[in-house]
Amino acid sequence: MTDRPLLQMSAPRRGKAPRHFADLTHDERVESMRERGLPAFRAKQLETHYYTHLTVDPDDMTDLPASVRDDLAAEMFPSLMTPVKSLVADGGDTRKTLWNLHDGVKVESVLMKYPERATLCVTSQAGCGMACPFCATGQMGLTRNLSAAEIIEQVRLAARSSRDGELGEPVRLSNVVFMGMGEPLANYKAVMETVRALVAPEPHGFGLSARHVTVSTVGLVPAMDKLTKEGIPVTLALSLHAPDDELRNEIVPINTRWTVDEALDAAYRYYAATGRRVSIEYALIRDMNDQAHRAALLARKLRERGDGWVHVNPIPLNPTPGSIWTASDPAVEREFVHTLRDHGIPTTIRDTRGSDIDGACGQLAIKED
Repeated sequence: MTDRPLLQMSAPRRGKAPRHFADLTHDERVESMRERGLPAFRAKQLETHYYTHLTVDPDDMTDLPASVRDDLAAEMFPSLMTPVKSLVADGGDTRKTLWNLHDGVKVESVLMKYPERATLCVTSQAGCGMACPFCATGQMGLTRNLSAAEIIEQVRLAARSSRDGELGEPVRLSNVVFMGMGEPLANYKAVMETVRALVAPEPHGFGLSARHVTVSTVGLVPAMDKLTKEGIPVTLALSLHAPDDELRNEIVPINTRWTVDEALDAAYRYYAATGRRVSIEYALIRDMNDQAHRAALLARKLRERGDGWVHVNPIPLNPTPGSIWTASDPAVEREFVHTLRDHGIPTTIRDTRGSDIDGACGQLAIKED
């Protein structure tokens, strides 16, 4: 480990998000009802409206007394985000939405429809402080962390859109991946509050399977170990992008704090504790990290930690404006994948969705025009 200073890990705050129903625990919601002179069961009714019916509209809450309905909804569900614009791709199956948050900060999220289900690529920070040079979000710098409710609201709105058929045939939002803007584990508290809301059974949460929630990281080792101890078996995705420290120091600057081996060791500890196979994300960059010898080195590092604990997802680099780097030649990509598989590493090229609307991995970077 080096003595170089840690990259910016805590986010500067703009206007603090107003307290929202989704920021509260169930007990805090019950207490909030009591403070308003309402019986405790009103908290569960509001949870049902929010997490099951996916609504914050008082007109939908006909089981609440008319005398308190409007005021209660206004107090418990303050507006946190409004859509600015949306772009669609992939025949209408992918939608990127630009959101305006309560303090004027803007973020993007991506909703992807598949047969019989939908996946949300959710954002946990406005911008990102990790400074990976091939990632458009990383080049923005970090504006601030999102609150738990600001992340959860992205999920609720996506779940409602999916249910209501806004991308075609109605489907259920079944998967959430923390692969939007930001480094999720640098906003650990809010991300974990969101994860708990995702997997809590209805009506206390969205009732998703932990297996269908993916938390990604560039390798914040202490936070990875903290996640290991949570006891919630989400899928952990490690954005590695290089198997050697010399190159990874250049393209994933946090590697100067926690090395390739330290990040892989933490990923293996997560697998050992949870039994959940770890995903290794690897953006293939032409003439940078796509050589067969690097695939072989990656395979060796993974195999020496054990068998069956990991799956590699090479990702053709998605173009970003002004970038000097581009995706690997298809023949080089095939050789990279073939090398990994020859070494016994399960490998699947990641399906790229939304690249023509700058909605794919590494492309989210706030453009309003």
